[in-house]
Amino acid sequence: MPTIQSNGINLYYEERGEGEPLLLIMGITAPGAVWEKHVAHWQQSFRCILVDNRGVGSSDKPPGPYSSAQMADDCAGLLQHLGITRARVAGVSMGSIIAQQLAIRHPDKVRSMVLMCPWARCDNTAKDIFRHMVDCKARLRPEEFTVYVQLLIFSKSSFDDPENYNGMLADRENAALDPNPQPLIGLEGQAEACIHHDVLEQLSSINQAVLVVGGEKDAFTPTWMTKEVAAAIPHSQLHIYPNSGHAFHWENLDDFNQRVNQWLIEN
Repeated sequence: MPTIQSNGINLYYEERGEGEPLLLIMGITAPGAVWEKHVAHWQQSFRCILVDNRGVGSSDKPPGPYSSAQMADDCAGLLQHLGITRARVAGVSMGSIIAQQLAIRHPDKVRSMVLMCPWARCDNTAKDIFRHMVDCKARLRPEEFTVYVQLLIFSKSSFDDPENYNGMLADRENAALDPNPQPLIGLEGQAEACIHHDVLEQLSSINQAVLVVGGEKDAFTPTWMTKEVAAAIPHSQLHIYPNSGHAFHWENLDDFNQRVNQWLIEN
């Protein structure tokens, strides 16, 4: 299992496929393996690099607070270790704020970016959601915490669809059996990075092609956040999935995988 030293921590990553590199940065609470349903498609075109962010999975989980800039430097160190001078980057939720910082702090390392359900700054609602997430983690059993996260990320259509809902029930059961759950200290650090990310004035410096994607019914990071990011980046394209939540990339899996794969090929 490949683990490297980057920015003062042990950082775990995995690779899938061959071709030009595609760095995949996951969101809060989630290890890189959560990309699997997307990588199954994208690995046919790209060398996919799945990283466990600091605070989760098999990477180190030091005391926080973390910052989006610090976590971007983690990823920059990974790219340097792999001898990758320039990569395409896709980041979801917290991963999108890390990707933004990677493009701001290490622009030569980024060829193009896909920013999924991103934000450039938090309002008070968003800050309280992240703080409440930490409180829930501290007080709930793993399967109960999973219910809370599902309520944040899935739209009504997922709860109403029997197949999708059965999958959600299975995920709750699996959370109770997870041999390597995220510790509270890791979530606390990641939440601080999310709360204090504030780069709206710096996004105009990003010159790479950027695809910004959101869900119309996202209750976690609402569309005003997604649209604000897209408007601030000079060479961005925006796509909003109708009737979809924060997890639009699972709720529209086939379309999303194909759409992003083609965009990355062209950019």
